[in-house]
Amino acid sequence: MFNKVIIANRGAVAARIIRALRALGVESVAVYSKADAGLQYLAEADETFYIGESEPKASYLNQDALLDVLGKSGADGIHPGYGFLSENAKFAQRVNATGARFIGPSPRWIEAMGHKTRARDLMIHHGLSMAPSSGLLNGDAASALAAAELLGYPVLVKPAAGGGGIGMISAGNPAELAKALDQARSLSQRSFGSAEIYLENLLLKPRHIEFQILADQYGNVRHLFERDCSIQRRYQKVIEESPAPLLSRALLDKAADDLVQVLRRLPYDVIGTIETLYEKGTDFRFLEMNTRLQVEHAVTEEITGIDLVIAQIRLAAGEKLEDVLPEAIPNGGHAIEARIYAEDPIRFYPSPGTLKTFRLPAGTGIRTETGYSERDEITPHYDPLILKLIAHGNNRNQAIDRLLAALDATVIEGVKHNIPFVRRMLESPQFRSGQVHTGLGMEVAGPGPRN
Repeated sequence: MFNKVIIANRGAVAARIIRALRALGVESVAVYSKADAGLQYLAEADETFYIGESEPKASYLNQDALLDVLGKSGADGIHPGYGFLSENAKFAQRVNATGARFIGPSPRWIEAMGHKTRARDLMIHHGLSMAPSSGLLNGDAASALAAAELLGYPVLVKPAAGGGGIGMISAGNPAELAKALDQARSLSQRSFGSAEIYLENLLLKPRHIEFQILADQYGNVRHLFERDCSIQRRYQKVIEESPAPLLSRALLDKAADDLVQVLRRLPYDVIGTIETLYEKGTDFRFLEMNTRLQVEHAVTEEITGIDLVIAQIRLAAGEKLEDVLPEAIPNGGHAIEARIYAEDPIRFYPSPGTLKTFRLPAGTGIRTETGYSERDEITPHYDPLILKLIAHGNNRNQAIDRLLAALDATVIEGVKHNIPFVRRMLESPQFRSGQVHTGLGMEVAGPGPRN
């Protein structure tokens, strides 16, 4: 087991990892930028180090600064959380080269899955189906237009090195595609340091269902069921739940078992999530694999009772899967998570500012995850996620009702937030009945101004 671990991240996930390390008896080292210097969770860490200015490139993306903290602190592990350097293979390699351990999969799997078209090729080789796509586009607009004609419109322009919905732009015809290509390349270069893009056939109303995987370094792999992440805006998740509604347990378990067999053959290690698109008649199609802890991991924790962060740390330390997980993984009740963002609830644009009032709900079946306290600043430098609200119930209706009550009890003043949108979503007849798909978020939001 580790003696001391650096958390190379901020906010809710940093607070969450500090809690897990404390439960394991491992010392924690939190890092912070200029913008985050006053956040309350820093006081809960055993040590803190200032790593730079507010811009992510000067702090949380600054590999040299983080490795400098590794040397000064004497830590023997770095937990990257999600976002920032969590899926950066070169950073993982540099950490491991010091003799410390990057708490995630082996760098070779981060590299293999980090490039979307190469990951697709790997998974096709292992027999997974996926939506039709082009190869990498070469920068020539005529070639891109020809590739789109072969796929058929609408298409989705996607960054090959991307994730989190950033840089994904849909195009319904050649004129829209011509405009989207330059915009997607520019966003991809700024966000991921690579302008490589490709096209994917755009499914209009699929289900977005992902499968949580844990594995050890000895070839053992197991799944912890699925999460339905279909409710999105701007291709970014807002509401996640488990079990996925209106799908049989047998169908979901077969899909999960098939994926486990693929990962055993690789053999994959530590933690990962396979994201799929599901349509009745075409079954599950591989979308991408995230080689890290997911934002929505609490949903799985609520239905299984398994602490995913602790499991991830123990597996990275070299423990066997059979020692980390129970022989039979529980799957009880229903859990739903809502991401509460500092953003305009109609336009979905960030709304930075000061949390003049910030009161959290409590009660049976309610869990909150945040890195903020009252009077903290939501700065424009980072993701505008304020809070994750998770509700667990004996069944889906009870979980929804508890989440709605928790939203009523949440008080946020000083910034705009998306609670009105989340409420409308949860109360919509389509969501209540389980008729979810990736287009439902925008259907419920309506045609309001977005530009």
